[in-house]
Amino acid sequence: MTTYDLVKQAILNKQCVTCYYNDYLRKMTPHVLGQKNGKQQALFYQYGGQSSSGLSADPIKNWRCIPIDKIENISINNDPFQTANNHSRTQTCVDSIDAEITY
Repeated sequence: MTTYDLVKQAILNKQCVTCYYNDYLRKMTPHVLGQKNGKQQALFYQYGGQSSSGLSADPIKNWRCIPIDKIENISINNDPFQTANNHSRTQTCVDSIDAEITY
Protein backbone atom coordinates (compact mmCIF):
# COMPACT_ATOMS: atom_id res chain seq x y z
CA MET A 1 0.00 0.00 0.00
CA THR A 2 1.37 3.43 -0.90
CA THR A 3 1.66 6.27 1.60
CA TYR A 4 -1.10 8.07 -0.28
CA ASP A 5 -3.40 5.04 -0.02
CA LEU A 6 -2.69 4.63 3.69
CA VAL A 7 -3.46 8.30 4.39
CA LYS A 8 -6.70 7.97 2.41
CA GLN A 9 -7.67 4.86 4.38
CA ALA A 10 -6.98 6.69 7.65
CA ILE A 11 -9.21 9.59 6.56
CA LEU A 12 -12.06 7.33 5.46
CA ASN A 13 -11.90 5.40 8.76
CA LYS A 14 -11.12 8.39 11.03
CA GLN A 15 -7.84 6.84 12.16
CA CYS A 16 -4.60 8.35 13.38
CA VAL A 17 -1.13 7.70 11.98
CA THR A 18 2.44 7.61 13.21
CA CYS A 19 5.18 8.60 10.77
CA TYR A 20 8.40 10.47 10.23
CA TYR A 21 8.50 13.82 8.48
CA ASN A 22 11.67 15.94 8.33
CA ASP A 23 13.33 13.40 10.65
CA TYR A 24 10.77 13.97 13.42
CA LEU A 25 8.46 11.26 14.75
CA ARG A 26 4.90 12.53 14.56
CA LYS A 27 1.48 11.35 15.68
CA MET A 28 -1.18 12.91 13.50
CA THR A 29 -4.70 12.66 12.19
CA PRO A 30 -5.07 13.27 8.45
CA HIS A 31 -8.08 15.44 7.59
CA VAL A 32 -7.77 16.32 3.88
CA LEU A 33 -5.90 14.55 1.07
CA GLY A 34 -5.39 15.49 -2.55
CA GLN A 35 -3.25 17.74 -4.71
CA LYS A 36 -2.15 21.33 -4.87
CA ASN A 37 -0.33 22.55 -7.96
CA GLY A 38 -0.01 18.93 -9.11
CA LYS A 39 1.69 17.80 -5.87
CA GLN A 40 0.12 15.22 -3.52
CA GLN A 41 -0.38 16.75 -0.08
CA ALA A 42 -2.39 16.21 3.06
CA LEU A 43 -3.58 18.39 5.91
CA PHE A 44 -2.87 16.74 9.26
CA TYR A 45 -3.65 17.63 12.85
CA GLN A 46 -0.52 16.80 14.87
CA TYR A 47 -1.28 15.76 18.44
CA GLY A 48 1.94 14.04 19.50
CA GLY A 49 5.57 13.48 18.73
CA GLN A 50 7.98 16.21 17.71
CA SER A 51 8.40 18.90 15.08
CA SER A 52 10.97 21.57 14.32
CA SER A 53 8.68 24.23 15.82
CA GLY A 54 7.44 22.04 18.67
CA LEU A 55 3.83 21.34 19.51
CA SER A 56 1.87 24.34 20.70
CA ALA A 57 -0.15 24.30 23.91
CA ASP A 58 -2.84 25.90 21.74
CA PRO A 59 -4.28 23.02 19.67
CA ILE A 60 -5.40 25.27 16.81
CA LYS A 61 -1.73 25.89 15.99
CA ASN A 62 -0.87 22.22 15.41
CA TRP A 63 -2.14 21.85 11.83
CA ARG A 64 0.45 20.63 9.30
CA CYS A 65 0.34 20.69 5.50
CA ILE A 66 2.70 17.91 4.44
CA PRO A 67 3.79 16.69 1.00
CA ILE A 68 3.03 12.97 0.74
CA ASP A 69 6.42 12.19 -0.82
CA LYS A 70 8.21 13.53 2.31
CA ILE A 71 6.45 11.14 4.71
CA GLU A 72 8.41 8.08 5.84
CA ASN A 73 7.57 4.90 7.77
CA ILE A 74 3.87 5.66 8.10
CA SER A 75 1.50 3.33 9.90
CA ILE A 76 -2.00 3.55 11.31
CA ASN A 77 -2.00 3.55 15.10
CA ASN A 78 -4.72 2.78 17.63
CA ASP A 79 -4.97 6.27 19.13
CA PRO A 80 -8.43 7.85 19.32
CA PHE A 81 -9.38 10.34 16.59
CA GLN A 82 -7.81 13.76 17.27
CA THR A 83 -8.65 17.22 15.96
CA ALA A 84 -8.78 20.86 17.05
CA ASN A 85 -11.89 22.96 17.53
CA ASN A 86 -11.10 25.01 14.41
CA HIS A 87 -11.32 21.96 12.10
CA SER A 88 -14.07 23.60 10.05
CA ARG A 89 -11.87 26.56 9.05
CA THR A 90 -11.24 26.76 5.31
CA GLN A 91 -7.99 25.01 4.43
CA THR A 92 -5.49 26.01 1.73
CA CYS A 93 -3.29 22.90 1.77
CA VAL A 94 -5.20 20.98 -0.91
CA ASP A 95 -7.15 22.43 -3.82
CA SER A 96 -8.12 19.17 -5.56
CA ILE A 97 -9.58 17.02 -2.76
CA ASP A 98 -9.55 13.22 -3.01
CA ALA A 99 -10.60 12.42 0.58
CA GLU A 100 -11.77 14.52 3.50
CA ILE A 101 -12.90 13.88 7.06
CA THR A 102 -16.66 14.16 7.49
CA TYR A 103 -18.19 15.20 10.79
